[in-house]
Amino acid sequence: MEQTWRWFGPDDVVQLSHICQTGATGIVTALHHIPYGVIWSIEEIEKRKALITADPSLGLRWSVVESLPVHENIKIGEGDLTPLFENYRQSLRNLAQCGITTICYNFMPVVDWTRTELAYPLPGGGTALRFNAHEFAAFDCFMLERVGAEADHSPEILERARNWYDRSSEADRRQLLSNIMAGLPGAYDRYDIPGLRVMLDRYRDIDAKALRENLARFLREVIPTAEEVGIRMCIHPDDPPRPLMGLPRIVSNADDIGFILDAVGSPANGLTLCSGSLGANPVNDVPAIARRFASRIWFAHLRNVAKEPDGSFMEADHLGGDTDMVALVTVLLEEQKRRKDAGDAQWRIPMRPDHGHELLDDVGKPTHPGYPAIGRLRGLAELRGVMTAVSALRDLPL
Repeated sequence: MEQTWRWFGPDDVVQLSHICQTGATGIVTALHHIPYGVIWSIEEIEKRKALITADPSLGLRWSVVESLPVHENIKIGEGDLTPLFENYRQSLRNLAQCGITTICYNFMPVVDWTRTELAYPLPGGGTALRFNAHEFAAFDCFMLERVGAEADHSPEILERARNWYDRSSEADRRQLLSNIMAGLPGAYDRYDIPGLRVMLDRYRDIDAKALRENLARFLREVIPTAEEVGIRMCIHPDDPPRPLMGLPRIVSNADDIGFILDAVGSPANGLTLCSGSLGANPVNDVPAIARRFASRIWFAHLRNVAKEPDGSFMEADHLGGDTDMVALVTVLLEEQKRRKDAGDAQWRIPMRPDHGHELLDDVGKPTHPGYPAIGRLRGLAELRGVMTAVSALRDLPL
């Protein structure tokens, strides 16, 4: 697999020279400074490419766009969407013209990945990302004060949520809001409580069926262009894979993925296999999902989570947690061999180590939450070892 690394652009604390030292060769990045719905011009794309390739000795290339955002109006199905669809198609054409043909995107309403703690203490002084079900319930029910929120949480979680809220200070509540919003890395918009209420009100008539229909419409509008210019679109699963704040989430399990890939039966309509996002759903067998949809996986995020009975979970070591990473890597390497044997020139699946722990000298550095250098370097090294061993034992191409 092509070993890649997420880079947030020239302001990222983790520099391109650091990425070279990890052994990764592919860069996963996006033009976060461009507002959602605005065309990514060839000039802006080439400017980012030039930064990545400025020092040829680093051996880096822009491998994957993560992500080309979908405007909220498209998710809601609100207003005249013709200009937004055309702008998205033009961005795809421009990216293809610049030689970038793997595009990760998501269809999560309002918020992206969501955690309630960004620096949960680990033994020895490291930190991890964590989702506490009772803290999220406290946010949903007592800070956001969403109508009907209590029905979405168990009595036990509600009791713990009330206790947390009653003991919390204003600073604690501000921090919780900030933590939940931190899952929008590079996002153009973030929300305070009144802003979130406005957004939720815009979704008041959007249930899972309606959101699915809006996603299918988006795919019908953009996938033909992607196929025409040689781009592989790959949708990212929901994180966590469950409804949040009353908002439906529709990329959470195998049935959801099957619907999406069947909505437009083109190879250009594919999947980002995120083992951590899918792994946070207790019903998901991640290696089995990977095997079922292997031929449509164009990008992989490899990380692990440890789940708890109440719905809480924590980012685990990349080879720890609840997902059998050896089995998953085996599926992906077997799919690579199938593609290579079939003559696919792009047979390698780009993968990146996702969400690392803060470790050693990275503790306290102003990196993007979940994206410190050392924790991801550890994860990449572990995954590289698994890939090398499986490749040797099963005679599979790396």
